[in-house]
Amino acid sequence: MKKVLSLALSVLMLQVFSLSPSAADTPAERSKRALVAAKVKAGVAQLGTGTSARVRVLLNDKTKYHGYVTEIADDHFVVADAKTGATAPIPYPEVKGIKGNNLSSGAKIGIGVAIAAVVGIIVGVTRGGDDDENNRGQCGRASVTSPCPPGCVCTQ
Repeated sequence: MKKVLSLALSVLMLQVFSLSPSAADTPAERSKRALVAAKVKAGVAQLGTGTSARVRVLLNDKTKYHGYVTEIADDHFVVADAKTGATAPIPYPEVKGIKGNNLSSGAKIGIGVAIAAVVGIIVGVTRGGDDDENNRGQCGRASVTSPCPPGCVCTQ
């Protein structure tokens, strides 16, 4: 009798699990995946294609791809490995996360200007002057108060 009961219970549990929808198939989960897929599609379209359209892709099954986008389609995009050249078509709904490294021309110009400014500041600071020029700079201030800085002649 125990064997029959345990067999019936096992069959009943299998039937319950096979009929219930998985957590990933709930309407909320499908909606979330569709929203993520739309964001990924827009982001990939903004990056464009070519060797400068570098991406890091993480799929729902924890697979990772690093490379550049070679093709953009309505339902997928293709990533090529920068080292091997191997390509992988990736459906938008399978993407869990994506990061792109494509800088616009304005960003590149801004970075160049910032580097030039830093170099200019470093050159200006390291050039400096001789000690007499530096002391005159301190002594020539109108706000010098007592005691007078070393090497200066202050008048009240």
